[in-house]
Amino acid sequence: MASVNLREEAALMLTRSSIVAELDIHDARVIVDAMRPMAVKAGTIIMTEGQTDDVDYMALVLEGQVRAEGTGVGDGDEVVISVIDAGQLFGEMGLIDGSPRSATCTALTDLKLAVLTRKALRGLVEVQPAVAARLMLSISRALAERLRESNRRLRTLSQISRAMQAELGAVHAVNKRLLAAQARKAG
Repeated sequence: MASVNLREEAALMLTRSSIVAELDIHDARVIVDAMRPMAVKAGTIIMTEGQTDDVDYMALVLEGQVRAEGTGVGDGDEVVISVIDAGQLFGEMGLIDGSPRSATCTALTDLKLAVLTRKALRGLVEVQPAVAARLMLSISRALAERLRESNRRLRTLSQISRAMQAELGAVHAVNKRLLAAQARKAG
């Protein structure tokens, strides 16, 4: 990162990020030094859901906001997953596994980002293995929390689905009886 003040600001943001908040300022400075700055204009699509190239990085938002959205079920409409503010990370799953992107991220405002690539992370593993390990543990814990939350939501949706199926079954049974009664009266 170019400027000392921007470096320090980015390091402080990293220590406050919900994903890697347990990092101390020294660790954060080491990680920020491995990042590269990037400016993005408002309206720019940074990554696209399903994208398979250029997927092995994550970014820390230094200034601005990013909208993360995914394809809705059935109708194909986009569903806003979250709005990512300054001090937050996005793209960390791609950093870890390089799989296709799971969301489309668009710059809502002009952005200043600090980007950590997998190559830079590998460099950290070589030079600062303890810092890299703490970073990866923090990211892994955050992803595990997201997975647990997704599981809770899936269980809730499953319960709602079962309740709706039971309700529809009851309505179907009533309709069937009414049709049978009407057929008896007509015949």
